[in-house]
Amino acid sequence: MSTIKFLGASGTVTGSCYVICSDSGTQIMIDCGMFQGSHYLTKLNYETIDIDILKLDGIILTHAHLDHSGRLPLLVKNGYKGPIYATEATIDLTNLVLLDTAKIAKENRDRSPLYSETDAEFTVQAMKPVAYHQEVKIKDITIIFRDAGHIMGSSSIEIYMEGKKVVFSGDLGNYPEDLLAPTEMIDRADTVVMEATYGDRIHSSQDIRQILTNEISAVERTNGTLLIPAFSIERTQELLHILDHLKRERQILPETLVYLDSPMAIKATEIYKKYRSLYSKELQQHVTTDDPFDFPSLHLVTHAEESRNIWQTAGAKVIIAGSGMLNGGRIVRHLQNYLPMPITRLLFVGFQAQDTLGFRLMAKPKIIKIHGQTIEVRATINKCSSLSAHADQPKLLRWLNAMSGVKQIFLVHAEDKSREVFAKLINGAVLPKLHDVRNLF
Repeated sequence: MSTIKFLGASGTVTGSCYVICSDSGTQIMIDCGMFQGSHYLTKLNYETIDIDILKLDGIILTHAHLDHSGRLPLLVKNGYKGPIYATEATIDLTNLVLLDTAKIAKENRDRSPLYSETDAEFTVQAMKPVAYHQEVKIKDITIIFRDAGHIMGSSSIEIYMEGKKVVFSGDLGNYPEDLLAPTEMIDRADTVVMEATYGDRIHSSQDIRQILTNEISAVERTNGTLLIPAFSIERTQELLHILDHLKRERQILPETLVYLDSPMAIKATEIYKKYRSLYSKELQQHVTTDDPFDFPSLHLVTHAEESRNIWQTAGAKVIIAGSGMLNGGRIVRHLQNYLPMPITRLLFVGFQAQDTLGFRLMAKPKIIKIHGQTIEVRATINKCSSLSAHADQPKLLRWLNAMSGVKQIFLVHAEDKSREVFAKLINGAVLPKLHDVRNLF
């Protein structure tokens, strides 16, 4: 009997990892992501992955985000020598993500690193590029990648085995997406392993262009500073594209300084420029007349000293920096400097997990502790929740309902509340737990 084993993102959003075993014994792994969030979750990264690594015949990576790719170097470090299949864009971005993670971990004195930069390099060397719609054969299993529309290179996976078809959604994009081609629909499946991150909600209809215009106009009037914590991949590029439009349309002043203070985001943006064939129709048109990620008064900040020098710059400015949930990165130093100033504005444009600094600041406290330092919060704090890279409940249902013949649905990559709400809309959906093994078909 063919089976699926759930080794992550089963009752949580992070740590995606699943192993399929065919009736003949072929084993493939889909994703091997890092657990992120609470102390309990991050401890799971240090536990032995509950699988015989040497029996794996292949690994499929849906996309580069750390919660899908972050434990791959552990497999390579512990003896896995087979291929890791991913799209070319995913390989480029994963190289960036894994090396950055290893570098940061090496500098963290509170916890031993999971793996070294060398382990990350060996992992990327094991990756084999696959085009969308190209067939990959691993013994008696055939795999096809489809465009998930979530981030550059992201994929849903079709798996053909024993005359049946298993579909892994990967992370589904919030289509139609600003930068990328829309999420690809799949016509049929016997079994679906589906993300349900936002299975319990409908995204806000807030107009991010208007919100950015209002926020930047406010700091232009006061010569203040707008801080935008942003994830390096997708969110930052989306912001740059919108700001390019606002500058060209004179919705904001051409001379207002915008600092992209994130070496990783700068490198990710160069990768985005490389894969024009994956752009949305609007972006493909835009790129013929203008660089959609560059505009007057944009400054790319690579060195830490340059980052600190921003504080000496007078006048209105926007600082886009990582990390998106304020759990590290240069944005934290900027918060320490700017939060006490009443002419500062802080705009959240992404999800803030519980127990993160971002989550605490969303409550608009009067004071907050950052790295042991008590900071008075006099800044104006706002959020925009319409920029999610994940499909919401109606879009998840639309993607699922496009498939005929579905007999089995496993809901993953979500907190239990989201899974339970979404499961009520689907007959017979299963909510697997960590380490569960289930029969397929």
